[in-house]
Amino acid sequence: MEGAEATGSDRSAPRIRDLPPPRENPSVAAPLIRTVFAWPYRLVLAGLLRAGFRAWHLTILSLAANVVVGVLLLSGRRLLPGLLLLPAGLLDIFDGAVARHRGEESRKGALLDSVIDRACEGIVFGCLFFSLAEQDRTIDAGLALSSMIISLLVSHLRAEGEAVGLRMSEGVFQRLERYLALIVGLTVPGSLRVALAVLTGLGALTALQRIGSAWVRIGGAAKSPAPPGQS
Repeated sequence: MEGAEATGSDRSAPRIRDLPPPRENPSVAAPLIRTVFAWPYRLVLAGLLRAGFRAWHLTILSLAANVVVGVLLLSGRRLLPGLLLLPAGLLDIFDGAVARHRGEESRKGALLDSVIDRACEGIVFGCLFFSLAEQDRTIDAGLALSSMIISLLVSHLRAEGEAVGLRMSEGVFQRLERYLALIVGLTVPGSLRVALAVLTGLGALTALQRIGSAWVRIGGAAKSPAPPGQS
């Protein structure tokens, strides 16, 4: 009886040192984040697991947080929505970690997460575009629109690659970097245009990296000889 209770307790209250660090990612900021925030990441993950959160809870909370950010952007505010992007981004990071730890990863969950991620990007960048356009900040509004298009393109390329059996996670500027750049742009006075330009330029570079990688791998697969007995 005591052994059963201990097992159940261990399952509901994981030890922090036993939890994995953030997942590896080939983007620019990911290695630094993985190294510096490994233990804070484990601490937060342990807290979420002990509190009983499920992955879909965090996914929905992330959507709600991004909706609040969008509404605040439409009202002309910048600092508060920029600060709120931090917890919104963390929720997006931890939903997958919670699903993996609980053994609840599924195709339905991955689909829900992907759709809501794209919706969140559309909400934030779309509301920022309309807010800037209303203020007659034409250049900034154009950069916000291009940032949204390119960020959705980068994610779409990954989905299309996976649909044909290619894992396309390449790119110097991915979702983590997009969150960080936008947080800086919204919270540091005078830096929004620079942040949006970086989002557009490095996002376009990431899209080209993924297209090039897919092109090379598809070409290599087409040239490889067929196995014996097959035409």
